[in-house]
Amino acid sequence: MTDVYVIGVGMTRFGRHPDRDAVDLAAEAIREAVRDADLDPRRIEAAYCGHVYGGMVLGQRVLAQVGLAGIPLVNVENACSSGASAVREGFLGIRAGEYDVVLAFGTEHLTTRFRGALTPGENDLEAALGLTMPAVYAMRAVRHMAEFGTTREELAYVSVKNKRNASLNPYAQFRNPITVEDVLNSRPIAEPLRLLDCCPVSDGAAAVVLASERVVRQIGRARAVRLLAASLRTGTVEVGLPSMAFESLTHVTAQDAYQRAGIGPEEVDFAEVHDCFSIAEVLRVEGLGLYPVGEYPKRAARGEADIGGRLPINPSGGLLGKGHPLGATGVAQVVELVRQLRGGGGTAADPQSARGARALSGRKGRGDRGSCVYRAHRRTVRGCGTRYPSGA
Repeated sequence: MTDVYVIGVGMTRFGRHPDRDAVDLAAEAIREAVRDADLDPRRIEAAYCGHVYGGMVLGQRVLAQVGLAGIPLVNVENACSSGASAVREGFLGIRAGEYDVVLAFGTEHLTTRFRGALTPGENDLEAALGLTMPAVYAMRAVRHMAEFGTTREELAYVSVKNKRNASLNPYAQFRNPITVEDVLNSRPIAEPLRLLDCCPVSDGAAAVVLASERVVRQIGRARAVRLLAASLRTGTVEVGLPSMAFESLTHVTAQDAYQRAGIGPEEVDFAEVHDCFSIAEVLRVEGLGLYPVGEYPKRAARGEADIGGRLPINPSGGLLGKGHPLGATGVAQVVELVRQLRGGGGTAADPQSARGARALSGRKGRGDRGSCVYRAHRRTVRGCGTRYPSGA
């Protein structure tokens, strides 16, 4: 099996794009990724498209627009994990020796489709009973507070941190920092969660070009970032009372990713995780083993998860600050990590200076019966900061 590298990345700004559609957004991201790879696009042998609400054969329509039609393509729908799953499929195709160069992209146009909480479908029993995502995460927040003494202010700090990070990111939907008081005084959504505890509905697209070790040796890509592992799990059907304050699906999937990558959570230098709600970041980070269970909110409030802190979480701004176009989000996490791994320090203190950085990205969608993807990346770099292309 060959090693797999990310050699090109691209994404659109996340936000509201009323005059564009998912195809147009994806085309912009793909063109940027191909330019970034500095590779003849005719060397792309296959493609994988992550989306949820894009309609039939969305990926084929995108490839036709960018002049790549005629190659194998698979459309991937895995809820919030769709884009991450598309990257994993590309990773497996190269690792198995089937392809040398693969395009993985995700795209979504949500702002003209939805108002309020997303639900999986009209016939979903849980949604019909009111068990929407805000309701589920509100219960988890209450349980985390009860079991570990997490305060409302500590939870709000997660949103404050991510919005502050997003203010440094030209691709983010929100560019204005907020305060803990802003979060606590924002509109109630599902007690104890407020509006600023929740990620927005967003439009956007992201793309990556993956290549085999053989290709990387040929083209001499000094900026290539190795994708060490990509692990995928579904949840299980729970017949008892599962924990609301600890995510077993995140834990088992991450353990598999660590084992495949040959690293442990103590070796991760920073991470991009699925913070669809402030409490979601808490559950992901603790499930990943990056911070002790029950302690992350307090440590984050002390600045340990800030850019420049002990272990930065979501330096891009995460979903809370950057936005969440479902099919694009998992690919965008890879884009952000690759940009940071190529050499940070552009906007922040650099505590990981001169270390071989390892980064983790991952998503979890649709509850414990949903899907979960975690990936580990590595490159010897100067550290974790945030540096974006000029003119972005």
